[in-house]
Amino acid sequence: MTGTGTPDRLLERFTADVRTDTPLVALWAHGSLALGDYRHGRSDLDLIAVLDAPPDRARLLALHRRLAAEEPGATKLHCSYLVADALADAGRPHLTWAHGGLLERPVTAVTRRELLDGGRVLHGPPPGGLLPPLADGQLEEHILRDLQEYWYPATARPLRWLRDPWVDLGLLVLARATVTLRDGRMITKQEALAELPALGAPADVVRDIHHRRYADAPGRTGPLRRLRRGLRARAFLRGGIARTLEAHGHRI
Repeated sequence: MTGTGTPDRLLERFTADVRTDTPLVALWAHGSLALGDYRHGRSDLDLIAVLDAPPDRARLLALHRRLAAEEPGATKLHCSYLVADALADAGRPHLTWAHGGLLERPVTAVTRRELLDGGRVLHGPPPGGLLPPLADGQLEEHILRDLQEYWYPATARPLRWLRDPWVDLGLLVLARATVTLRDGRMITKQEALAELPALGAPADVVRDIHHRRYADAPGRTGPLRRLRRGLRARAFLRGGIARTLEAHGHRI
């Protein structure tokens, strides 16, 4: 099922399980769920858990596997586990459950800004009570580095752009980056879609993304249309990233 439902039951179950199996201080939601653009069955559940001490890896793995086996929708739940005394270190990797496994990755400046602007509190104190504020220029620096080191090189790999997630996320990342760098504010994916035409994004690709995210029953994209869409999306994104980086003094 997709649409405007809520994941409240799953979140309540997860909160209770994490409180039982870890030294939990706080649990927050960010991303679509916190920004008001959540689509049930399509959006990820992006969570941050703050702990008093490092978690037991085996117990954490068992918790998430049990949840995935017993709760519909749990495959879309992602959670990073931060130890309270390391919150100020933005570059430090943290144990994270995502895409069916445990990995380590940092909590980015974008996520930290989302949390500070309006993270949804599931347990404990709000983000502003624990997370330090971002340093001047920290968010902008992260956005430009992400465009330069991750997204621009990705546009050199044509086969990626035959897949829906790359088209959807790539164009939305550029639109959101443009607004944050220009205005200093964070926007939702829905707001980013509205920005894309003004940036010169192909109208049919924008409609395609909107339909897949918001239509009640999005259809399948045929091979020829997928190829054309990928070529257009990739060309637009590559040019848009290059212009953005050059406008901020970054060379490709």
